[in-house]
Amino acid sequence: MAVTFDDLLARARALTDGRRRALLGIAGAPGAGKTTLAGHLVRALNADGAPWVAHVPMDGFHLADVELDRLGRRDRKGAPDTFDAAGYAALLHRLRAEADGPDTVYAPGFERVLEQPLAGAVPVEPSARLVVTEGNYLLLGTGAWARVRAELDEVWFCGPAESERIARLVARHEEFGKAHEEAVAWVLGTDQRNADLVAGTRHRADLVVPASAMPVP
Repeated sequence: MAVTFDDLLARARALTDGRRRALLGIAGAPGAGKTTLAGHLVRALNADGAPWVAHVPMDGFHLADVELDRLGRRDRKGAPDTFDAAGYAALLHRLRAEADGPDTVYAPGFERVLEQPLAGAVPVEPSARLVVTEGNYLLLGTGAWARVRAELDEVWFCGPAESERIARLVARHEEFGKAHEEAVAWVLGTDQRNADLVAGTRHRADLVVPASAMPVP
């Protein structure tokens, strides 16, 4: 039987008993639809009543451009070593460890227009019993990324048709200021190298989300 979006909602609800806080990861290559899926899940689950699901993107842990310039990695922005993976793992650990605490935990966000991280932009309230986080490298087994996977109850993998993913990614780069030729070159160069790396982690996922269950962007 084909997996539906309603099946995904039921599986997400089952991760928590309403008391403990659970962490759900959504992984996939650039342009795979991770953020769209996470957003739809959070909105649908919070429609049950009082908000109890938070969304914490991995993209807030991008290193700032000034640091990428210092490290000589600006032309590889988006690769695993252009993120603060250890900081991301530490935040996930804190979200679990302080699940019953009285304080709001703040996570960094990411401003697409500026293409820069923003500190303290994403609040996770004490009432959040499920945190949905998404990013490219949640299933990567090297370095600090291995600690990320250890903090997550489940990780789902988004793997749309490659032609659809590339078209979506080119359109995103154009939307945020790249000329068409520049967008295509980046997608088929830097982004594709990252996508190939992410594809190699697919087998580590608890669930591969079929295209039929993906919401329309």
